[in-house]
Amino acid sequence: MRLILKAHWNKTLIMTFSPCRRIQSFVRNLSLGTMCLAATLKADDWPQWLGPQRDAVWRETGIVEKFPSGGLQFRWRAPIGAGYSGPAVAHGKVYVADRVLAPGVKNPSDPFDRGQIPGKERVLCLNESDGVVLWKHEYDCSYSVSYSSGPRVTPAVNEGKVYTLGAEGHLVCLDAQNGTLVWSRDFKKDFNVKTPIWGFAGHPLVDGNKLICLAGGQGSVAVAFDKNTGKELWRALSAKEPGYAPPMIHEFAGKRQLILWHPEAVNSLDPETGNVFWAHPTAPIRSGMTIASPRKAGDLLFLTSFYNGSLMLKIGTDGPSVVWESKKISEKDTDGLHSVMSTPWIENGHLYGPCSYGQFRCLKADTGERLWETFEPTSAKSERWGHAFVVKHESRWFLFSERGDLIIAKLSPAKYEEISRARLLEPDNHDARRPVVWSHPAFANRSVYARNDRELVCVSLAAAR
Repeated sequence: MRLILKAHWNKTLIMTFSPCRRIQSFVRNLSLGTMCLAATLKADDWPQWLGPQRDAVWRETGIVEKFPSGGLQFRWRAPIGAGYSGPAVAHGKVYVADRVLAPGVKNPSDPFDRGQIPGKERVLCLNESDGVVLWKHEYDCSYSVSYSSGPRVTPAVNEGKVYTLGAEGHLVCLDAQNGTLVWSRDFKKDFNVKTPIWGFAGHPLVDGNKLICLAGGQGSVAVAFDKNTGKELWRALSAKEPGYAPPMIHEFAGKRQLILWHPEAVNSLDPETGNVFWAHPTAPIRSGMTIASPRKAGDLLFLTSFYNGSLMLKIGTDGPSVVWESKKISEKDTDGLHSVMSTPWIENGHLYGPCSYGQFRCLKADTGERLWETFEPTSAKSERWGHAFVVKHESRWFLFSERGDLIIAKLSPAKYEEISRARLLEPDNHDARRPVVWSHPAFANRSVYARNDRELVCVSLAAAR
């Protein structure tokens, strides 16, 4: 008996079999092989801040070891407005928030100035394959924030809905397929709060049926909404300022804990009820700059801020105890790690991340002792708020420099080892009084997605086959 198969690469396979059992076995094995191939080639999404598991790990395989000698291969480029919002990628679509100024309006020349700057905030949905805009949702939004380029928050995509939070506190839930408004909230009206100096910036967290947000005000620093209706489920905590650090859920002592870090305390809450498990008061964080995501490693919880520096806690069944903390409250005379906005990395007992003036450092996690520092992956020299985002992939890291460079590097207690570097975007935001890119990229579909104040780009990072 002869079996003729038309393969997907346009070749004909002619196989000869005798017993029917052999035919069945061949077809079964062919099906299993096809399923294994499909599983191997499965592409991952990046549907929220720091990726699928909110941990800054890129888990796809088949990624380049080094960038091509001729530079990166762009899949597409799409014009967008300004903003710090990173892209989210899910189910064949890319979501990003931006801002367009009203006709004839310019942002202040001094980024610290606060006024009423008319414009619109927008949520854009683009086709993942070619960058074509599929839909947009926009609303009038006058800015009163310092650093007024645009929204800060990465969209969160979950079960057919996309959630975004604007710099002035507009929380919207949209149908991810067509952009129809499902529900919305206005933090300033709903919780009687003022816009923080650098805007609302805590990336919303989807947990079960809840959307957990950093809001602010009396008793409402953290608020949980029903993710489908916008109904408030619980509110918790009070502080003079809410800060900017995103809510994170970590497991400590066998218990899921919602970690909220505002400028007066590190707090652990029951994610289901908002009840406080424990609170660790801190010295007031200068300028309210709790920004970087709290980072877990085993039973350790690490926090870092621009002026106040580092705090390493050990979380036990009875709550936290201090392992070590920075002694210097300074932006220049620093110890430990005084990060601005980058979530640091903890690997095999060592900490990696940028300090206040771009010093990318390695510290011992148990003591805070500095082993080395370099400016190479951040600002090339000492610059205030010198910056790079840090994402782990297998045994190396992808670093996105404020200069617009994508870097593949090895990080170890011995040294920083750069493997490859390529220009991804032109730095065009001048709020730092120098050109920078301060938007976290997304890694999905064996590609990187990144934006500046003019465009969103997609670049393939797939290894050649």
